[in-house]
Amino acid sequence: MRIHRLTSPLTCLLLTTAAASPLSAQISIQITVGPPPIPIYEQPDLPEEGLLWIPGYWAWGEDGYFWVPGTWVRPPDRGLLWTPGYWAWSGNYFEFRPGYWGPHVGYYGGINYGYGYGGSGFEGGYWQGPNFYYNRSVNRVDRSHVTYVYNKTVIVNNTTTVAYNGGPGGVRAAPTAQEQAAERERHVQPTAEQTQHHQAASQNKALLVSTNQGKPPVAATVKPADFSPKRAVAAKAPGGRVEETTLRATARTAPPKPIAPPAKGQAPEPKPSPPRPDGPPKLPVPSPERRPEPPPERHPPQPAPAPLPQRRPAPPPTPEPRPIQPRPAPEPHPPEPRPGERRPEPAPHPAPEHRPEPAPHPEKKPPKPEHPEPEPKPKPEPHRE
Repeated sequence: MRIHRLTSPLTCLLLTTAAASPLSAQISIQITVGPPPIPIYEQPDLPEEGLLWIPGYWAWGEDGYFWVPGTWVRPPDRGLLWTPGYWAWSGNYFEFRPGYWGPHVGYYGGINYGYGYGGSGFEGGYWQGPNFYYNRSVNRVDRSHVTYVYNKTVIVNNTTTVAYNGGPGGVRAAPTAQEQAAERERHVQPTAEQTQHHQAASQNKALLVSTNQGKPPVAATVKPADFSPKRAVAAKAPGGRVEETTLRATARTAPPKPIAPPAKGQAPEPKPSPPRPDGPPKLPVPSPERRPEPPPERHPPQPAPAPLPQRRPAPPPTPEPRPIQPRPAPEPHPPEPRPGERRPEPAPHPAPEHRPEPAPHPEKKPPKPEHPEPEPKPKPEPHRE
């Protein structure tokens, strides 16, 4: 078997995103063999108020298709409704698109799951404030312990039990404008009870289509993951003929993906166009004409060139020598005395005499005379005759 982008059995339930995104992008499983028809079974009675019905569905695992029984589940919040998952033919393989919680029921492939899910919308009840009102015409509700009920007749034109949309023999239904709007709303993942319920079904060998031939012994339960006989309801009959390839299909034996032509009246899926490069388109450049290359010329062998001398790093610069200062000559030592010879003691050097410095004398100036002496007059020379 060759499975393309096959994930674990729980992936089909766990990969529902909480963000608002197109349901067509929430693809978790792809397989080349379609699921069996939906079995015919009775819904168990509502055990208590506030629970919503989750219809059963065929899931894929390592051992092939197995049935996940329908059950009553408490929603993650008031005001939320369940949109079931469904199988769809993409042109080359079947892919499972998981369900989700949201304020409105979205597109689920036109599959008639029953009990309010007739292929489009939901007729099983509605929220009014904090209370959910159950439609008795499509739900098994005991009025003795359920307060909020009403009765509305629902006419379902889709009576087929086919479990997939599109492809050969599949349901032909496109999403309405209201269902497309619901796909863009905020979605909430399946609850922990739903995850546990799916895991318990994947481990029950009696729920494999290869074992029950399309008629599971546990088609619905009162409580999630409780498959005991007191709480379970067996299928009355298969929903239709199960193909031999579906009965034998496992993760090791399923055939490869066929390349099937589009069904009559169905347009083939458009292929994504290649990305356009930025800027103007580039024209193809003609490749130059290849000419035969001339034969290589023969040259006499030349001696190998001498190896170049290895460059050594330059030595570090030598520091400039500093001038050597002369050291004082060592004082001569007297010769060592001979044995028995007395060495004269050196004469003591007189200590240098400390003389006091003379006190400075003030400069003496000659005294000024009180009365100036008269200058001597020259004597008259004697008169000679």
